[in-house]
Amino acid sequence: MRDLVFVGYLVVLLLIAFKRPFLFTLIYAYVDIVAPQRLSYFMLNSVPVSLIVFAMAFLGYMVADDKKDSRFSVRQGAMVLLLIYCGYTTLQAAVPEAAWAKWDWVWKAMIFAIFLPLTLKTRLRLEALALFMVLCAAALIITGGIKTLASGGGYGVLVLLIDDNAGLYEGSIISMVAICIIPLILWLARHGTIFPPDWRVKLFSYALVFAALLIPIGTQARTGLVCIAVLAVLQLRFARYRFVYAGMAVTLGLMAIPFLPQSFTDRMSTIQNYKADESASTRIAVWEWTWEYAKQNPFGGGFDVYRINKLTYELAEDDSQEEEELPYELEDDGPVEIVDESRAFHSSYFEMLGEQGFPGLALWLFIHVGGVWRMEVLRRRYLKSKKDSEQWVAPLALALQNGHIIYLTGALFVGVAYQPFIYMLVALQIGLDTYLARRRAEAKWQPIVQNLSLTAKPEQLGSQGARVKG
Repeated sequence: MRDLVFVGYLVVLLLIAFKRPFLFTLIYAYVDIVAPQRLSYFMLNSVPVSLIVFAMAFLGYMVADDKKDSRFSVRQGAMVLLLIYCGYTTLQAAVPEAAWAKWDWVWKAMIFAIFLPLTLKTRLRLEALALFMVLCAAALIITGGIKTLASGGGYGVLVLLIDDNAGLYEGSIISMVAICIIPLILWLARHGTIFPPDWRVKLFSYALVFAALLIPIGTQARTGLVCIAVLAVLQLRFARYRFVYAGMAVTLGLMAIPFLPQSFTDRMSTIQNYKADESASTRIAVWEWTWEYAKQNPFGGGFDVYRINKLTYELAEDDSQEEEELPYELEDDGPVEIVDESRAFHSSYFEMLGEQGFPGLALWLFIHVGGVWRMEVLRRRYLKSKKDSEQWVAPLALALQNGHIIYLTGALFVGVAYQPFIYMLVALQIGLDTYLARRRAEAKWQPIVQNLSLTAKPEQLGSQGARVKG
């Protein structure tokens, strides 16, 4: 029965899209985020749904869309270069079989991110993509929020729509994404036009924000807690009464502690004593190994090169825990030595450094840091605009910037360098940037007046003549 619902819903969307081909692009975003083919028992999981929908989106753009307003940006060019470079390192990969398996989905995510801004030529399309991204992520976030309220969740045990540990269904990734999209949710609640911001839209938006804040609690992912802290600081940046806002945030945080699961507070407390936490100690050891590997292999080792690592590190004693609670025995005269191998990077920055070397890391940083900078440029340019048609621009640029900063912070601790959802956020930024650049160019454009007399007076030439003479 569940398969029939997914198939029926997808078929209806596709039929509607034949009348409005841009909808194929939004359907691809739905397929990429929610992954209905993974939720299906047998009817969709054997069909290349994402490939079929992307082909329809591309053909719809080529056949039915007006391409004169499409623009190709510098950051799209950087993504093309990064894609080519990733293809090269895959051919030279230290672990070929694993590298080709990762390449199989990375190239699709990047190709879509390169293609997507070409279709974002109006405010309606920009808002539609933002809305689809939020609602698709909400399918997972609402489920996780309800289960967290019901059971409290737990590290590695909170099941969203399916019991899977890949993509957005992984605890740390969904925690980061849930906090990352909060600024976008709030923008839609205030400036949306598809669903005008009445009391129902605002009520749903605030409830969704609450559910998003519950996700780090339900997953017990420390990355999520760090992202919440970054979000609070970013909100403080433009708060009118900063000290009042900061005091209320701290008070609410302290009031929430008694209601949090004990397992959550215990896990968050390991942030302070990271040397006694095996997970944190492993990450530091992997990062040290990656740095040494990159110095010897500056062009990287290809996808999943971490599989060749071998680590040795010391784990300090945690005085806050009783000895019988530890999964291993610590020596009386000091920390215990841990030997491990094939441990993942647990950081997007080191993921890029190890897999693509210094050139790949530089391209990746250019794409993402460049996005934060461009959104700041747009925010400042349109912040004081008096035009009613531009009141939405600065808040959207700020929302995209804040979401991107949260991602870049969470990416310090999670390997999501190629996460498709984040590349959609990048594409949305590029689409906004190129759309506004085109509008500015059109506003300055004036038709050339032919056969102007050099002796004519400005008042005889009208506004065009005055402009030429000036």
